[in-house]
Amino acid sequence: MRLIYYFSIQLYVFFIRLASLFSKKAALWIRGRRGWRASLRNNTVQGEKYIWVHCASLGEFEQGRPVIESIRKQFPTLKVILTFFSPSGYEVRKNYSGADYIAYLPADSPSNSRFFTDIVKPEFAVFVKYEYWYYYINTLYKRNIPVYLISSIFRKEQVFFRWYGKWYLGIVKKFSKVFVQDEASYDLLKKAGVNNAVKAGDTRFDRVWQIYNDRRDIEAAEEFSKGAYTIVCGSTWQPDEEILISWLHNSPENVKYIIAPHEIHESRIMWMESQIKLSCVRYSDYVKGKFADKRVLIIDNIGMLSSLYRYGKLAYVGGAFGKGLHNILEAAAYGIPVVFGPSYKKFGEAVRLVEEGGAFSIKDFNELQDIFNRHYSDEDFYKKASETAGRFVRENVGATEMFMKFLGSNHQKL
Repeated sequence: MRLIYYFSIQLYVFFIRLASLFSKKAALWIRGRRGWRASLRNNTVQGEKYIWVHCASLGEFEQGRPVIESIRKQFPTLKVILTFFSPSGYEVRKNYSGADYIAYLPADSPSNSRFFTDIVKPEFAVFVKYEYWYYYINTLYKRNIPVYLISSIFRKEQVFFRWYGKWYLGIVKKFSKVFVQDEASYDLLKKAGVNNAVKAGDTRFDRVWQIYNDRRDIEAAEEFSKGAYTIVCGSTWQPDEEILISWLHNSPENVKYIIAPHEIHESRIMWMESQIKLSCVRYSDYVKGKFADKRVLIIDNIGMLSSLYRYGKLAYVGGAFGKGLHNILEAAAYGIPVVFGPSYKKFGEAVRLVEEGGAFSIKDFNELQDIFNRHYSDEDFYKKASETAGRFVRENVGATEMFMKFLGSNHQKL
């Protein structure tokens, strides 16, 4: 199985190289790893103590960020090496000030893992949520360097729990400790003979709560939404927008919409503007006193969505008509109900919030209109959903603190 894994990695790199000829993302993946050995040597200092944090992409970075920043406070003499697998993580956070060196993770192989570990010599390593790179984890394991998996979540359909998945399950067993998000993950691992797991929760709640407390005022959104029943639609894709646009044309006159699409390319913004028949304005065109009479505000920049939710009575979060639901917790933190599409079962927080009554999944226009009408017209129903959403976030804060207590107990000499 190890040979199959090795050749699968080599084959993956080969196809990424081919794809890099016509794919910008693939080209970044390849280009970002060129000369990584010299770069790693030049950016580490012999005698310094390092810890290594690895995230697959941007979402996992946001999950790991409260841990990184807590480590820097608790262990101020340690240097942080932060690696990403995906360009969508590295390219956005390559200038993050919380790490001393940020890089792409070199492809998983025996030689790469040995070289990386020889140079960094981490005191311990932290992998966030989903990363199971055999050679890196095995090298750390053989050298008695603790490696922790945080905010992890497991489902019974994953390869670890298949009849052919024993080898992959062995990777999980090599972690010094696996901090899982929920009871179901803990039970799955325990039943499979994994005894290094502990239920700790999801550090993403800590990050969302931090963002909520650091929220900023957005003058344009405040002027736009004042006195209206505003619905904030965040991280939307075209399948989301097609339903939303049909819906907004049938909504009461005092309902307004803030739409922050996942992609802000000019062609996408122009397409939305061509489809929306209500008075519509872009955020970048803000002039004080000119937004109050508009019905739709399109956000054509990035970085403000988490603060925009504060202006909403209801949130719609995109992605669940496609590959995956985006972050619903940023909206729920404000105590507003959250609506999204049908593909959400892989997201534990969405499943739980639906079960508790603070979030709602819809399959089509009719279901969207029905759930909106109920929130809009039934004050008791809305109040209960709103309180549930806010409480859900507040009650799940604390995973970072639990992990840091563990580090404090097990790495007292650092």
